[in-house]
Amino acid sequence: MKKLSLLLASVLLATSAFAQSDYPNKPVKIIVPFPAGGTSDVMGRMVAEELGKILKQPFIVENVGGAGGVIGTEKGVKSAPDGYTIVQTGVGQNAVAHGLEPFPKYNSKTDFVHITQIHTGPNVLLVHPSTPFKTLKELVDYAKANPGKLDYGYTPAASGHMAMEFFKQTAGIFMTGIPYRGGGPMLTDALGGTIKVMFLNQDVAIQHVKAGKLRALAVTTAQRNLLYPDVPTIAESGYKGFEAVSWSGMSVPKGTPKAIVDKLEAAMKEAMSSPNVKAKMEGQGFVVPVQGSKAYTEFVGKEVDRWTKVIKTAGIKTQ
Repeated sequence: MKKLSLLLASVLLATSAFAQSDYPNKPVKIIVPFPAGGTSDVMGRMVAEELGKILKQPFIVENVGGAGGVIGTEKGVKSAPDGYTIVQTGVGQNAVAHGLEPFPKYNSKTDFVHITQIHTGPNVLLVHPSTPFKTLKELVDYAKANPGKLDYGYTPAASGHMAMEFFKQTAGIFMTGIPYRGGGPMLTDALGGTIKVMFLNQDVAIQHVKAGKLRALAVTTAQRNLLYPDVPTIAESGYKGFEAVSWSGMSVPKGTPKAIVDKLEAAMKEAMSSPNVKAKMEGQGFVVPVQGSKAYTEFVGKEVDRWTKVIKTAGIKTQ
């Protein structure tokens, strides 16, 4: 009986090892926890296309929107840890959400194996051209002299909202926030001059800045952005160390075999270094960050801590 048990265990181990070495031998699903058409979806489909070429199996995007990315992420983290379901992780659902009640039913530090980061991109601090502000210092000086008189727009819990809260805390200013259900209505009011200030993703803002309908004062990344070479960073405008970026990456549920994680990590590094991906990213002002599981895992942990602190300091509630 003991010999039979050992034999069965050996067979199972051999079968498991073969399955891992043969991975992937069927289509792989990537859960993008947002509706089709947005930046997250575009990034997910770009990676899916490249991984399909490299690993010779279809990588299929499934959009599971809701609750700022939390619903799709919960579905992904509960899936079998076999490498056939990848979860697109990101700043909202895997950092900001951990500071907001109701808290998600997953822990982004412990319930995932983070494979690699895919992109970062700045928010741009924009003002309506009817305002007199030509520099960040001028805006801050006005806000300090006139607390609460300057309105800004935001979409609750979005990266632009977090960037604004972080900036207000860093600069020591108070402005009046006007919440919007989505970026579209907020942008419409900003273009019309109803709101005077906001943070917006760089790829959405660029056409309006070039047309002179909005004025860019600063970007939130540590370095200047290719789309905005003449726009200073917030850090170089007097707030050393300030950084607040939109980001995403690819992760799998905890328990996924290391051999499969290693294979996915190598494939994603290859995908993100391809000239095709680099051209697409840079053309929209995105940056390919440092690649690899170790770097992304550390980054996610720091982002959870950063935004939880900002949210608690600001007293932000979702109810």
